[in-house]
Amino acid sequence: MSVVEATVESIAAAARTLREGGLVAFPTETVYGLGGDATNERAVAAIFEAKNRPQFNPLISHVPDAATARAFVRWNDTAEKLASTLWPGPLTLVLPRSEGSPIALLATAGLDTVAIRAPSHPIAQALMRATGRPIAAPSANRSGEVSPTRPEHVAQSLGARAPMILDGGPCLVGVESTVLDLSGDMPILLRPGGATREAIEAAIGPIALSDAIPTGDAARKSPGQLHSHYAPSRPVRLEATSVSRDEGLLAFGDTVPTGAMLTMNLSPSGNLGEAAANLFAMMRALDRPGIGRIAVMPVPHTGLGLAINDRLRRAAADDDSNRQR
Repeated sequence: MSVVEATVESIAAAARTLREGGLVAFPTETVYGLGGDATNERAVAAIFEAKNRPQFNPLISHVPDAATARAFVRWNDTAEKLASTLWPGPLTLVLPRSEGSPIALLATAGLDTVAIRAPSHPIAQALMRATGRPIAAPSANRSGEVSPTRPEHVAQSLGARAPMILDGGPCLVGVESTVLDLSGDMPILLRPGGATREAIEAAIGPIALSDAIPTGDAARKSPGQLHSHYAPSRPVRLEATSVSRDEGLLAFGDTVPTGAMLTMNLSPSGNLGEAAANLFAMMRALDRPGIGRIAVMPVPHTGLGLAINDRLRRAAADDDSNRQR
């Protein structure tokens, strides 16, 4: 763990670390974020691992401006109005993923929407521009702990899990960004935060509140709101130790049953970080015509395995009839 003053040299070093797949904690105007290359599945998996995050909830991807955001999401007039008045700033927009968007599926929890924002902090801006890639960054603390607003908070919470911390002093806003869903017909406030409802409505008119949306046994569409996950159209059978010819097998480890129509291995070496990085892409690859069901081998319930298994349970709709030991 290294807390370093944010200088031109240290920001350049941090940008190199991010481009190489490493993690960097950095200040925004809201809270300190634990950043990784949002286009790199392994880097995103490392964020979940460092935070000991129990679920694969979508992460916010940080960009310097609206022009950059347009490369990753399907921009619309409402987003343009908000960005022109409230970006850069503490407002996150949830928008449909653009075709060919390089944002990692793990960063969006497998959804076809992307949570994106342009922070105003000068150090965050300098880091994003030096990196040249979107930075996925939840708050830089262990899951369930208080969000950090000073570099020492990051060090106390994450220790060596945050190998580099850019020191930008205390955060000015001190609460997380507001999250606004623009992927449907009506803008919906998913999480209140640093951008006020009044400021948002002054720019675009009335918005709906998230409590108007039915909730249930589903995963988060963004930080702060329960909503539907990507779910495969094929049934999912968990804890599979054998496989049928009409099944696609999502394997794990070096001992894999034979006979599946198609097999994809999350990690032949049993590495949970590699498995997390591959999870959503491989689930989508197995969700194809001709495959009757997706069988999933057991994954350990430790470390990132907790999050992997949480996502797999949701994909199987927590239906015990889909499980076989």
